[in-house]
Amino acid sequence: MRQVVQLPFSHEEVFQGEAGQQIPYHRMYGKQYCVPALTVYSPSEIQELRTAAEAVDGIYCKVMRFIQQYMPDSFLEHQLGIHPGLISAARMEMVTGGITRQDWIIGEAGPKCIENNTDTPTGIPEVATLEDILVALAEDTTITGPSAEMDTRIRQCFRIWLEFYANQGLQGPVTFTSFGEHVEDRTNTEYLMRRCQEAGYEVFYAPLEELEIVPGEALYHKGREINLLYRLYPLEYLIDDRDETTGVDIGAALLELVREGRLGLMNPVQHVLMQSKGFMAAIWSLYERNEQTPEYCGFTLFDEAEMDVISRYLLPTYFSAEPFELNAIPYVSKSYWGREGRGTLLLDGGTNNALGKKDMEHPLNEALESNLATGATDEDEEITAYYENQPKIYQQLVPMEQAVIETEDGAYSGYLLTGVFVIGGRLAGVLPRVGEKVTGDMAYYCAATVRERMNDEEEKEWKTWD
Repeated sequence: MRQVVQLPFSHEEVFQGEAGQQIPYHRMYGKQYCVPALTVYSPSEIQELRTAAEAVDGIYCKVMRFIQQYMPDSFLEHQLGIHPGLISAARMEMVTGGITRQDWIIGEAGPKCIENNTDTPTGIPEVATLEDILVALAEDTTITGPSAEMDTRIRQCFRIWLEFYANQGLQGPVTFTSFGEHVEDRTNTEYLMRRCQEAGYEVFYAPLEELEIVPGEALYHKGREINLLYRLYPLEYLIDDRDETTGVDIGAALLELVREGRLGLMNPVQHVLMQSKGFMAAIWSLYERNEQTPEYCGFTLFDEAEMDVISRYLLPTYFSAEPFELNAIPYVSKSYWGREGRGTLLLDGGTNNALGKKDMEHPLNEALESNLATGATDEDEEITAYYENQPKIYQQLVPMEQAVIETEDGAYSGYLLTGVFVIGGRLAGVLPRVGEKVTGDMAYYCAATVRERMNDEEEKEWKTWD
């Protein structure tokens, strides 16, 4: 059971001032999102997460380059699920290292990275500002926050991106965009915008709905040409966007500007390769076939240290459920572009559980049962169908650690997912969320802290497993 420190303040006492201004979405969907509590990690856990997350980021970047250079378009389209209209832009080799968030389960077998959000990660203001506020409220000199480097890493990342683009001839103000009325996305986007400004660049915010594109010419906001764009909007959505009035394929026109070197995107388009959950299966496939790669490309892809990182911190992940079904191993089915737990099912690997069957009596699918019981709208059903109809990957299931937190609705017993921001290749911050076995958008943010003065016996005492 993960140790959680409950702060002696109500939700309103914490969020009536600066905290509420920094995180205006501290309540979402009619309930608490942020709770006045701290998730406690040991120094050794944070140090291992740092080493592991940075090494995993290096693996992701290396495999991304390998795919860009050696794998055919058919692999990108069918194994990674990349829309054909994205492929040529995704092959453009931009500078590596961006703003990403890995999701980790810390369990008895050690930390395991189960996903990597490389395109449009959120949760940034919570980690960069709210964590400090909550740690200070604890008034405990034995604890610190693990995310002090967030702002520095963000500024450095923008400098690296913008120096790269300047060398490509793209300079000028940086425009930041998201849906203007989506409070969480806008807050995350404007937070990054201010860090970019601190790094010495001129910046603007432009709601996504106000952007205009002239195919073959440029992207504009109220007549101002945009050469550099940070967008908190997924590329798998963008590629299908079409202006209903003019009939212009917005996504295709924007990506053409990128291919022609007229527009620099952040995160770069290449990140869509790593965002696809098919990428995790690609890594594992290359890991299992590492000795065969010289026959294909003339060199061995992974060295011994990288092979050790993959075997230690990543999970067996396949394009088929067969390896798990044949051996009755519990596994997770994940849609390629699933977000916030959508398109994810937990399966026991038994032969009676037909692949793709929505078995509502299955004991692991508690979250899905709960969601259906609340009564879905037509829009909910449409969203559910969007994710369920995507291609899937299949990943070994590992148990999540339990945590009990106090909420306005009483004690909540959930499961801990540890988000780790890796920015510019370096660990920047930690985003703990406590939710169901499939972590969704109803999970609670419970800020991270590190208890410094802890010997081995103390660590064993508070970190026990159910």
